[in-house]
Amino acid sequence: MKKQLSIILLLFCTTIMVAQKGKVQEGDWKNLKNITAFNLEFDYSDLEIPKYDNEEEFLKDKMQKREDKNPGSGEEFKKSWFADREDRYEPKFIESFNKRWKENEVVVGKDLADAEYTIKIHTTFMYAGYNVGVVRQNSKIDAILTVYKNDAPDTVLFEIKYTKAEGNGAFGNDYNSGYRISEAYAKLAKTFAANLKKKAKK
Repeated sequence: MKKQLSIILLLFCTTIMVAQKGKVQEGDWKNLKNITAFNLEFDYSDLEIPKYDNEEEFLKDKMQKREDKNPGSGEEFKKSWFADREDRYEPKFIESFNKRWKENEVVVGKDLADAEYTIKIHTTFMYAGYNVGVVRQNSKIDAILTVYKNDAPDTVLFEIKYTKAEGNGAFGNDYNSGYRISEAYAKLAKTFAANLKKKAKK
């Protein structure tokens, strides 16, 4: 029994590591060496959502289902869907990345006055997952991170694509979709910071 549990745990950990792995699209990690601060730009354009042709179709469907049950709740869902980006996802990414550097060797943020470089985080895929108590699914996001100097946005210094960064709350306590998705951004930031430490700071 212990052997079976060990094998399951190993497979689970392996899946997580593979899912978090990034693929360099352009440039090299060494291009980021000695950069200590990055401004962040978040982009959610052309967002792919499973089972829907586009984000508009997703919102229309989700809003209608909520309106049928409780008038007014559809519009509330739409407001929270967009508000969660600035209120949850972006702060979570920043917090998760920055806490990996105990001496503040590298920091990220929005509108950092001293940062000469920008990381554009383009979320290309988003799955909210679900939690109905007895059954749940992690959230998942794909994102392309593009680094460039502020005064030369068309010159890509480095670009990497991460797929299936998963988010979930501790002990399955993640009934809110915005919270689940924010945890996926935390995982994305954690992975990027770990890669940066290992591959760019040598």
